Amino acid sequence: MNASRELVAQDPFELFDRWLGEAEEKEANDPNAAALATATPDGAPSVRMVLVKKVAPARFCFFTNAESRKGQELKVNPRASLCFHWKSLRRQVRVEGAVFDLESAVADAYFHSRARASQIGAAISAQSRIVGSREELEERVRRFAEATPGEVPRPAYWRGFRIEPERIEFWISGEDRLHDRFLFERVEDGWCLVRLFP
Repeated sequence: MNASRELVAQDPFELFDRWLGEAEEKEANDPNAAALATATPDGAPSVRMVLVKKVAPARFCFFTNAESRKGQELKVNPRASLCFHWKSLRRQVRVEGAVFDLESAVADAYFHSRARASQIGAAISAQSRIVGSREELEERVRRFAEATPGEVPRPAYWRGFRIEPERIEFWISGEDRLHDRFLFERVEDGWCLVRLFP
């Protein structure tokens, strides 16, 4: 950002990578956490926090149980929004676009990069559905761990998704609520950059 508070950037991906790098230095916990919003076909929204990964060349990827609420909503309405909020930097980034599956090999690689306990948790969880008690959950984990002493196979329902951005907005907190907002919109030959009112 220069003294005139204009955005000096032509490529929103490069700018996002720069901002994320700064957040990784400043944010105490999970700088790659973002609110993920999905919606049903009739427009009922839902939102939750996810960890967003970069899977080259895609930057806005996440992994989840495809049978969860978000997975079911993405199946029938494959569009989503992300909002990153870096409080220590007084910045936000909003990303909107269509959602696509990542290749199975990518999901396999990421699944097996996680801690074994996290793999087991993903394998036994009927995510978003009712569980009778904490004890039932922990018993499922115990039984699965005993029955699977070696490598944990990735469940078919545990998948990766990527958002193909159509709009990326960069927000910088300003005094007297005069925030700086810069919107990149995808056009036929690249990106169009405009400034928005706060």
